[in-house]
Amino acid sequence: MNTQTILKAFVEKAVISEEQASIIADYEKKKAFSLHWELRSILYLGIVLFSSGIGIIIYENIDTIGHQVIIALIAAFTTWCFYYTYKHALPYSNEKVSKPKKLADYILLLGCTTFLVLEGYLQFQYNVFGTRYGLAIIIPTLIFFFCAYRFDHKGALSMAITGLASWLGLTVAPLAVLSQNDFTDNRLLATAVILGSILCAFGWASEKRNIKHHFAFTYIFLGGNLAVLAAMTGIFSDRAEFIYMLLGLALSVFFIQRARLTQSLIFLLMGVVYGYIILTHLIFSNIVSEDASFVFGTFYFTFTSIGVVFFLLNFKKFLGIKK
Repeated sequence: MNTQTILKAFVEKAVISEEQASIIADYEKKKAFSLHWELRSILYLGIVLFSSGIGIIIYENIDTIGHQVIIALIAAFTTWCFYYTYKHALPYSNEKVSKPKKLADYILLLGCTTFLVLEGYLQFQYNVFGTRYGLAIIIPTLIFFFCAYRFDHKGALSMAITGLASWLGLTVAPLAVLSQNDFTDNRLLATAVILGSILCAFGWASEKRNIKHHFAFTYIFLGGNLAVLAAMTGIFSDRAEFIYMLLGLALSVFFIQRARLTQSLIFLLMGVVYGYIILTHLIFSNIVSEDASFVFGTFYFTFTSIGVVFFLLNFKKFLGIKK
């Protein structure tokens, strides 16, 4: 429904007067249109294209330019990115810091990206780290954590968390947790659950201690997905099933509590969906008879489907969001 239709309905029901409707309609026509997300998307796309362009130029002109010149150029540009960010940054604060220059956010992200390019180039061409791949990963990870807190940057924090997970042989990208992590390795599976739980605890503690409390979402979202999906893998593969089930359910409850506290739909969905899958597996894994499982399943999925519809219609009330 467009604005005119809604205003007309309100006038007909005597909710507002025609004069008020006219004022609202005039305001809607003349109000400024926000380009915030469009500009952010363009800037992020620009960073990706710029980084890709650097790689293509290096690849096509490697014999002409020379390795030392390319390394020097990348290092100089990376240094400029960090210097520009530092120059335009406000002093450190545990609270959220308002950026005097929004462009500094994207320059820092570009600097972090080109630093990875520089490190990868040095390793590929001169093998500066040898076989110490862990060292090659932990150095940028520590730098990104420092940048995230010093310059109050969630993008750098995400890169730092990703680097920390990579150092342990994991990936925390939500869409790649199951496809790119080798959870057939019991040790890696346990590491994923422990790391994810620690990240969740760190996010919770940062909010309670009021140290960059706005970073809590990033910690809990990335860590929570990793921990619960790893726990569910352990449940379905019957490896320490009871322990992983308790951990998975505890994290699901934690997500739901977070959802109510922060009025976050994404955490509510994570808690409900993950909890539903784990409880469903628990119920049906304890039904021995296939006939009983089929009969019970018919009623179970029917009523839970009704519950899903009810949930979708009333999730705002659950979160305490006023209409």
